[in-house]
Amino acid sequence: MNYIVFDLEWNQCPYGKERGNKRLPFEIIEIGALKLDENRNYKDSFHQVVKPVVYKKLHYRTKEILDIKGSDLEQGIPFIEAVKKFMKWCGPEAKFCTWGSSDLVELQRNMKYYHMLNLLKGPIFYYDIQKLFGLAYEGQRTARSLENAIDFLEMKKDGQFHRALNDAYYTAEIFKGIPVKMAEDYYSIDCYQNPKTRKDQIYTVFPEYSKFISREFLSKEDAMKDRDVVQTRCFLCGKTAKKKIRWFSVNAKAHMCLAFCPNHGYFRGKARLKKTDEGKYYVVRTLKKITQEEAEHIREKRDALRKKRRQKRHQDK
Repeated sequence: MNYIVFDLEWNQCPYGKERGNKRLPFEIIEIGALKLDENRNYKDSFHQVVKPVVYKKLHYRTKEILDIKGSDLEQGIPFIEAVKKFMKWCGPEAKFCTWGSSDLVELQRNMKYYHMLNLLKGPIFYYDIQKLFGLAYEGQRTARSLENAIDFLEMKKDGQFHRALNDAYYTAEIFKGIPVKMAEDYYSIDCYQNPKTRKDQIYTVFPEYSKFISREFLSKEDAMKDRDVVQTRCFLCGKTAKKKIRWFSVNAKAHMCLAFCPNHGYFRGKARLKKTDEGKYYVVRTLKKITQEEAEHIREKRDALRKKRRQKRHQDK
């Protein structure tokens, strides 16, 4: 087993989002990675510039952030060749590590565009170093930039940020300081390639909560009627936690409920509706143990939303 700490840089349509390719809003132009052994010792590095095909002209933000020229990209190789080279270098037992969740999504989106997803099966279990950094050093998930995290840890800056290999190196340096048990306890799941059928659904338990990732549904309504999606089972004892407040809509993409286990108290259920590229839906449901005070906040939130919606219906009449 090897850890693959990687970073991607990408370009976008220089003429604005509305004129971009909807199947490929971001085109990868650079791949950088470091390979670490199971003890997190450095083994090897990978770097490849990718010659753009969809967006040959650089977006002004790409120029500013990456300090790269179009002539530099002309020296690169096509994405198909680059990603084959990268996946071969990664090896069959790679555990991916990234700063945040976007790199894995864009890697798969680019691979899908070129009909190459067979090289990287999903869903992908990986380590989100940005999330782990927040948990390890600030006690909660944070959205610090990589450079901000390096400054926080007072680490030496050996190279320019926003270049793939340099950012992979900085990410690896932070990862080496994360406790092993914390990394194993709080791994992440990328669902760009989401479960398609019931047998593919994912259920996993973390130290403070459980997570369920459903199969696909044709509509949001179908998803929130499914028994697997709406059930609330205590992840500590396995018994059904009876709903004190049934699932209610928080907004167009999220639902919430309150459940109670006689052995372990209150649990907050959250169901986030995700839309696939093909227009179908799946649900990421979490169940977290909470205090009685937090349970009251959910009740207040439900009541406030009800009142707001009643007022809106009255105004619309």
